[in-house]
Amino acid sequence: MIRVNASHGSPELRAAWIAAVRRAADAAGSNVAVLVDLQGPRIRVGALPQPRALRPGETVVFAPEEVAKSGELPTTYAGLATDARVGARILLDDGLLSVEVTGIAPPRVEGRVVDGGTLTSHKGMNLPGLQVSAPALTAKDREDVTHAVKAGVEYLALSFVRRAEDLAELRRLVPPAIKLIAKIEKATALEDLERILAACDAVMVARGDLGVELPFEEVPSVQKRLIREANRHGKPVITATQMLESMVHHPRPTRAEASDVANAILDGTDAVMLSAETAVGEYPFEAVRAMDRIIREMERQGGGPRERGGGGRDERRRGESETVAVEDAIALGTSAVARMLKTPLIVTLTKGGFTA
Repeated sequence: MIRVNASHGSPELRAAWIAAVRRAADAAGSNVAVLVDLQGPRIRVGALPQPRALRPGETVVFAPEEVAKSGELPTTYAGLATDARVGARILLDDGLLSVEVTGIAPPRVEGRVVDGGTLTSHKGMNLPGLQVSAPALTAKDREDVTHAVKAGVEYLALSFVRRAEDLAELRRLVPPAIKLIAKIEKATALEDLERILAACDAVMVARGDLGVELPFEEVPSVQKRLIREANRHGKPVITATQMLESMVHHPRPTRAEASDVANAILDGTDAVMLSAETAVGEYPFEAVRAMDRIIREMERQGGGPRERGGGGRDERRRGESETVAVEDAIALGTSAVARMLKTPLIVTLTKGGFTA
């Protein structure tokens, strides 16, 4: 599968990327699905005239970029003053900088710098623990959905899913053949996880923003929970973000990164995803090859959701769970018969791809 990030490029440029993927897949004789990853209601710092040094203890003021005065920090989110509360944290640049809210005077929010550093234009803003009132689908998302449907993509990923209704809204805009992936990157999504899993076709453990929303030490256990629950509901699960991050600049992954990928596979993930490693990295081919080698080795060792069986812990867990997908039951039974008869090949007829 190839992921096209709708946060970058124009619809026309992304259509050209998708066409290039189709041509390359045809030339290679491969079936490659295309996933368009919608930007969602991402909150960012606006344009700054120059990098701004934020010092611990300093007082700063956030204001919507259309009304921000000189010296204030502009934000793309006009509803910040509505959603913020005194004592809450505003995290900037993937959590590297943080500001504690000390006062609210709509449309402005005043805060005290806790973790300082240099802030540059268009860095991301996160509001952990706050209910963000921005709609799940922005006007840009709706336009991107129209272009994605026209391009014939197989998957759409909805960013910053908070509740099952967010997916229902997207479902109304697309043909049934297009599968919806729920990106879990908000702490609030964990509170409605059962309903989200019932509403989506697949789920993505988006560890980037999730790692900002939650304390970093909680992310591994949350990842395991998400994979476990997706398996229980029979929904494919993708583990994403910083899997081989060092390969943006280096030709080999670190041992910790190799273990990270391997452990996601052992946990039961159906797919692992590369992002910056292939989008802007210096060694995109080497990153894909390294990921492939790790996956193949783990599957050879009996890891992965489709390889376990023969009375292993995953098969027992599936059999004991409240919800067992029909596809999983058929696949496990077929796999057991094939092993007993030493059948070298299993042929599956599938319409949606889940049985395969």
